[in-house]
Amino acid sequence: MHCLRCNRELVTGQKSVALYMFAQTVGIKPRQKSMAHRISFCPQCSVSLAMGPPPEGALNMAAWDMIRDLVASDPALNRAAWESMGGVSGLLPATGTDGGPRSAQPGGYFEF
Repeated sequence: MHCLRCNRELVTGQKSVALYMFAQTVGIKPRQKSMAHRISFCPQCSVSLAMGPPPEGALNMAAWDMIRDLVASDPALNRAAWESMGGVSGLLPATGTDGGPRSAQPGGYFEF
């Protein structure tokens, strides 16, 4: 299985978001139902999609709303996204903690 957005491989048991889509007739006898299809997103893509602008198309909007609800309901998905980016965190120093020398501004204040 792969993330629909970035095509990253998702191993069984790995943290991800899955959308199950199926079609079903309503008001028609006999009722017909399609097979359910699973669409998966890695945590990074899920959070990125939820934080971004809404996509075009009614079906895309419906899926986007579901992903936004998941991301907003519990911080676990955000934590999973940050955990999987662990290798990236060492590349950029945190602001003001890069170990470089600091110089005081004259007059006892900082200029921005």
